Amino acid sequence: MYERILVATDGSTLSKKAVTSAIQLAATCGAELVAVKIVPRYPQAYFEGSIPLSAEEISRVEKQWTESAQSNLDGVQKLAKTKGVSVKTVTVKSDVVSDAIIATAKKHKADLIVMASHGRKGIKRLLLGSETQQVLTHSHIPVLVLR
Repeated sequence: MYERILVATDGSTLSKKAVTSAIQLAATCGAELVAVKIVPRYPQAYFEGSIPLSAEEISRVEKQWTESAQSNLDGVQKLAKTKGVSVKTVTVKSDVVSDAIIATAKKHKADLIVMASHGRKGIKRLLLGSETQQVLTHSHIPVLVLR
């Protein structure tokens, strides 16, 4: 049915449920799993919402975010291996999460994207956005959304 499933994770409780479901689906289908964590770039300008920091401090913050992402992905890898699922982990630096997820799915030839939706509505959705909605809207690859 599926040969390669991409699962997007942000480390939240809800995305951990999506990871668990993606692993179960991959095990059932005999599919390979690609786990991706998108890491933002630190805003460089005041107008992007940053406070002025030195280049060294920005580098330290980005390194910390990348290490945290890798730790998250290591957990996914460990869980997948216990279920006998082959997994590749990918960390991507991008400011536009939805585009990065779609691009990663294309790059790794995924035939399904699995991700969680926080189900935000109203002003929270307006302020925080919906990456899941953007992936659903712009992806030509099927998307399985879990809540």
